[in-house]
Amino acid sequence: MCYGTEFYRHQRIAKQLGVSTFFCDPRSPWQKGGVENAILANHNHTPRKCLGFQTPVEAFFNPLHFECESTPPTANSPPAS
Repeated sequence: MCYGTEFYRHQRIAKQLGVSTFFCDPRSPWQKGGVENAILANHNHTPRKCLGFQTPVEAFFNPLHFECESTPPTANSPPAS
């Protein structure tokens, strides 16, 4: 089994926090993927400084706009030189 020391006092911590703990069955690695996907789904809704305090989901769905020579100027564009 791959339970490390981080699970050593799970019963005590669960009791203090009033939460339930769940573990994958031994030799059932397909169960672990569901747990990791749930954690990742929650992680994608955490705002990040590097994304201007947007969540990864918000940043992903914001339209990209790159200005180049063929792009018509916008109100926020610097004047052409």
